[in-house]
Amino acid sequence: MSAGEFWDDFSKSKTGLVGLGLMLAFVLLGASGELLVPFPGASRHWRDIDYWRDNPLAAPPAWTNAFVARKGAPSSILTRFKAEKETRDDGVGIETFAFDYPFAYDRPPRDLIVRVPGSGRVPLVIWLERPDGLSAELYRDQVDLSGGGENRVSVTRDCARAAIEFVRSRDEAIADTMNADLIKPVAVLFAKAGSGNLDAPTPLKGVYEIKIRALIVSSDFSVGRPSIIVSGQVSGIMGTDAAKRDVFTGIVLGIRWALVIGILSSSVTVVAGVLLGIVAAYFGGVLDWLLTRLYELIYFLPVLPFLIVISAIFKPSIWVLIAIICAFFWTGSFKTVYGMTLQIREESFVEASRALGSGPWRIVLRHIAPMLLPYSFASMALSVPAIIVYEASVSLIGLGDATIVSWGQILESALTQGAVINGLWWWVIPPGLMIALMGMSFAFLGTALDKILHPKLKTR
Repeated sequence: MSAGEFWDDFSKSKTGLVGLGLMLAFVLLGASGELLVPFPGASRHWRDIDYWRDNPLAAPPAWTNAFVARKGAPSSILTRFKAEKETRDDGVGIETFAFDYPFAYDRPPRDLIVRVPGSGRVPLVIWLERPDGLSAELYRDQVDLSGGGENRVSVTRDCARAAIEFVRSRDEAIADTMNADLIKPVAVLFAKAGSGNLDAPTPLKGVYEIKIRALIVSSDFSVGRPSIIVSGQVSGIMGTDAAKRDVFTGIVLGIRWALVIGILSSSVTVVAGVLLGIVAAYFGGVLDWLLTRLYELIYFLPVLPFLIVISAIFKPSIWVLIAIICAFFWTGSFKTVYGMTLQIREESFVEASRALGSGPWRIVLRHIAPMLLPYSFASMALSVPAIIVYEASVSLIGLGDATIVSWGQILESALTQGAVINGLWWWVIPPGLMIALMGMSFAFLGTALDKILHPKLKTR
């Protein structure tokens, strides 16, 4: 069958085209994953708590705002600012950075994190200009930026007393009832002035201005480009988990490993099954008996319990896990190839080749294997979903390779940290859906190839 004839048959299969489209989409996403995710280097820092500390905890996706009555402020990063520089008579430089933050939501951000890079010891002042004309000083201190470091100020953690002082400037009686350990500073600062600040704060909508002022007392000291992270009530395309990790980033990074595990394992297992099936059928005798008995032994072993036991004892890497999967899954194509080889070895062209003096291995590799290899493509595609599910199952119970990011490990984290009980559906549905979609894509593709390349199925 020529390539043109194959494509003519394949293009008539709607499920095959759907499977091919999904597979190509997965390949493109897997290849460009690091460029698409909003957190560069996340694959190396997936389990680094400090890397994710500025994200909101277990926040739903930003698009859920469209389905709720009270809209929550989404997570974002403010990088655009207005800068002013001046020099006092005593030679001290003053640099002021002003960030505009439009707030038009019913629930304020969970936190505002101000990050200021620089060098040396720099006196720093941060304050908030509200839409109602009131001003609240949030932070005043001399920070050490030596060695090109970065100062990080969290309003929720560092500015609780500043929020109380802001309330005190308006109503001292209410301020006296406030506890710095119990209040939510951002909710207080983004609320209308009045008695609601304590019990049921009413959000004050409008444009807030966050200002940062640095005093440069020496030419050895400097301040770089500051930024403000808005840790919102909702975050990103798929929300965050209980470790503040971005779920969308984990899903995209997991595509690469799902493809590697599925395609690499299926390729090795099918090639091994085809070769062993040909060898057993063509050479026969003791070799046939040994390979058939080995096939029967492995075929009837329960794969998943065996993988679980091996993983629990040895904690293998992903490559060892792939090798174990290959040791079991080669049986999938062995018996079919065995039966087909028994028929092919009696064909006249094989007898002619043997009569011309061709050795057995030349006949196997030059004549029989090329005929059977196309049929193995369908088997390869059909075996990918099962392999992906097996890896996900091992990871789901906490026995996967902790050095990679896989969909099974995301589900395992969701299971152990109570995502279902706490209603964190965005942590559970995306990885489960991706496993189903990738399995479906290869199943559609494999079924279409099977009908085209297998003569018996082609007539159905």
